[in-house]
Amino acid sequence: MDRKALVRQYEETPRPAGVFRVLNTKIGRVLLGSSTDLPGMLNRQRFQLENNLHPDKELQRDWKELGPAAFTFDVLDVLKPSDDPSYDPSEDLQALKGLWLEKLTAAGVSLYRRSHLL
Repeated sequence: MDRKALVRQYEETPRPAGVFRVLNTKIGRVLLGSSTDLPGMLNRQRFQLENNLHPDKELQRDWKELGPAAFTFDVLDVLKPSDDPSYDPSEDLQALKGLWLEKLTAAGVSLYRRSHLL
């Protein structure tokens, strides 16, 4: 394949949407979020932490104190892709994230503050 075809194929490939977490493995605290582009969002979270730019200051502080080895970046749930080109996954993502918030809260998992925003 030539470069243009590869770029076109990449742009036309739907990105997985769903719920992710950044887990502090030392204390069990979680940043929970959702995105229409999970790989991109996980890369963004890591980039922000590595460059001291993360909006969740408590998470950023823990990253600085404990180091990158103390964190994992995970996909928890993925929405099934829709065949409808006009489908907007926003409401489904909100509901799915809400289910994960309930599940983690019921299990006693400590959440970073921005978990309620992402």
